[in-house]
Amino acid sequence: MRTNSVISTAGPVRRRKVAGLVLLLAGVSTAAITAASAQTASGSTARLDEIAVEGQANGVRPVDSSGVGRTAGTVSRPGADGRIPREDPKGPIDGYVATRSATATKTDTPLIETPQSISVIGREQIQAQGATTLTQATQYTAGIYSGVTGVDERVDFFNLRGFRASDYGIYKDGLQLLNYGFGTLKTEIFGLERIEVLRGPSAVLFGAGNPGGLVNQVTKRPTTVPFGYVEVGGGSFGQVYGAFDFGGPADDSGHWFYRLTGIGRTGGTQVDGADSDRYYIAPAITYKPDGATSFTLLTSYQRDSSAVTSNFLPYSGTVRPNASGLRIDRSLNVGDPTFNNFQREQLFAGYEFEHAVDETWTVRQNLRYSFSDGYQNSYVGQLGYTDAAQTQLGRYQFGFTDKVSLFQVDNQAEARFTDGLFQHDLIFGVDYKNYTLYDNQQVLFPGPSLNLLAPTFGPAQDRAPVNLVDVPRFTQLGLYAQDQIKLTNNLSLVGGLRQDFATSDVKVKFSRFGDPSTSRDDQALTGRIALIYNFDFGLAPYVAYSTSFQPQIGRDSITNTALVPDRGEQVEVGVKFQPIGAGYFLTVAAFDLVRDNPPIPSAFANGSSTTQQGSVRSRGIEAQFVANLFDGLNVVAAVTHYDLEYIKSQQTALLGLTPIGTPETFASAFLDYTIPVGEFRGFGLGGGVRYIGRSFADGLNTLTVPEYVLFDATVHYTWDRWRAAITAANLGDRRFVTSCTDTSNCFYGEARRVMGSLAYKW
Repeated sequence: MRTNSVISTAGPVRRRKVAGLVLLLAGVSTAAITAASAQTASGSTARLDEIAVEGQANGVRPVDSSGVGRTAGTVSRPGADGRIPREDPKGPIDGYVATRSATATKTDTPLIETPQSISVIGREQIQAQGATTLTQATQYTAGIYSGVTGVDERVDFFNLRGFRASDYGIYKDGLQLLNYGFGTLKTEIFGLERIEVLRGPSAVLFGAGNPGGLVNQVTKRPTTVPFGYVEVGGGSFGQVYGAFDFGGPADDSGHWFYRLTGIGRTGGTQVDGADSDRYYIAPAITYKPDGATSFTLLTSYQRDSSAVTSNFLPYSGTVRPNASGLRIDRSLNVGDPTFNNFQREQLFAGYEFEHAVDETWTVRQNLRYSFSDGYQNSYVGQLGYTDAAQTQLGRYQFGFTDKVSLFQVDNQAEARFTDGLFQHDLIFGVDYKNYTLYDNQQVLFPGPSLNLLAPTFGPAQDRAPVNLVDVPRFTQLGLYAQDQIKLTNNLSLVGGLRQDFATSDVKVKFSRFGDPSTSRDDQALTGRIALIYNFDFGLAPYVAYSTSFQPQIGRDSITNTALVPDRGEQVEVGVKFQPIGAGYFLTVAAFDLVRDNPPIPSAFANGSSTTQQGSVRSRGIEAQFVANLFDGLNVVAAVTHYDLEYIKSQQTALLGLTPIGTPETFASAFLDYTIPVGEFRGFGLGGGVRYIGRSFADGLNTLTVPEYVLFDATVHYTWDRWRAAITAANLGDRRFVTSCTDTSNCFYGEARRVMGSLAYKW
């Protein structure tokens, strides 16, 4: 059965008006380049050195002439005072307060001038909190609920603005990492310089990702000065690791630079008999023949060997005691230690090229090929109980062999100029992605039940019978344009448009349930328009309207037809506050977001578990505060509250109700202080608290997952070039459930995790 559908670009009147306005702005801006060039030829200055008035003096060291604090791949134009901006948008952050980013606009833009909600997590914050996964690193960030499926060694699950974003919303260096079905890609965060959480629709530049937002992981890059770093550590569940990070100039000419980053870890997890081993290495090379050109090669290889640790468990026995008054042990291996295994090898290979053609134009090309080879064979406890006393847990055997191939390229041309009236930062782009999954799933129903009172395991089982062999493919071509216009010294307008062409098909080679092949072609026009006003004293209110378009891969498990595209529309108003010299940054955003055709879990059927059920509205407010308050004290705090509800559904009983597995309120705060002078100089300690509100475990909102509060702590000491630290997450070892997708699938959160480390740098 083949379903072809071309989505019309016609939409509400409001969308057409916005699209027309943005097209007009783009046309005016393009025409203005000609006028700007003519002025340059006649001797007038037409170069836009620094669009932004960089009103942040938060104690960050200025970049000196040696290039300390900047990556070797940076091509920077000096500002009006002849100096280079002090923070590289892809480089390290001094303290917790980032000042610039290239994620929200694909240009080097100060955060205070970005009319969208964004949080940046730097290496120093990641280290202080002892985070080892993307889930852990984002737990003190507004708008994102991390660890939706508990402690999962296979993939990072999170929601943004109430919507699942771990499938289409994870990016690495501005290019998407697709996680569809059981074909997954996961980044080792020791290899990251910063993590940027961008909230709200961003399809105008990225062409993909659900309207809740995206998480962009920025890789460590070669630096202009030599350095070295080694670290060893270990802790809970027998985990031990060793890591290294070296870089700097590779020759005497100043044209070649390198970086080599690696980590190896081995040991157990909070689930008995489920180990987690990883080996990761990432070579990177930058070539700079001159100050206007840069070519950076970014590669990495990663091997994971673990198990299914998220433990799909029933509501009765986790959230509430079961019929026998029991709660399932958090450390119980619901699978079978004799063969509960998951393995993955993945490779990233790509480059970033940038060339400043002249004082106006800069061209870039970012390209990457990603490959993942995954394998799993285990028992899964998703069937509930098999006896009235609820002491026998039903299981089935599940396995897969999946290979992911993903090619992407993003071509950009940026022009920075003034047309005599306004200053512009105009970017044109063409990007392309090609995704293929070779999917082989094996299922055996039922498997042996597990006695919760006296669990027994073994013998190891070979693979289950093949259930489904298919090849999902997805291609997308996008053309986009965006202009950041300085209407006055304080008022900026950002407008953009994007046209996407996408094809998604699933070729079924074998199916025990008779699944049909499906195919679909889609196209859409998306846009964004925003205004932000920067007061001289550091206040920046803004308003923005944006739309999103995400083609879906796969089939609807109920209708057996191809999934239709996911669309979003949002209005956001916010304010940012960063007084000059204050050393802190406060952002507050309120939004009204409607998502059409969100994919949601359905009952297991025909080898799939996804359907689409109408529209969901997310209204909410988020606040984030980050600060280097004074020498030695760093702070990060966040508050988030949503009102989520179905506003359209094929099941009328869901109207007005809240989607499952999504807390609507959460808040956090983390402080870290290091004594800067005196006899105890270098000694530091910190702590954090995380509050997560209730969520629902069933579609009719009759069963709730209760709220919980967790405490974290850290103690560290730095002397000379050494640093020793102990970090603890969930200090009180509270047993809690992160979410439930239904009454048979609930997930325990992270047990107390204590890690010690010793590092040396030079």
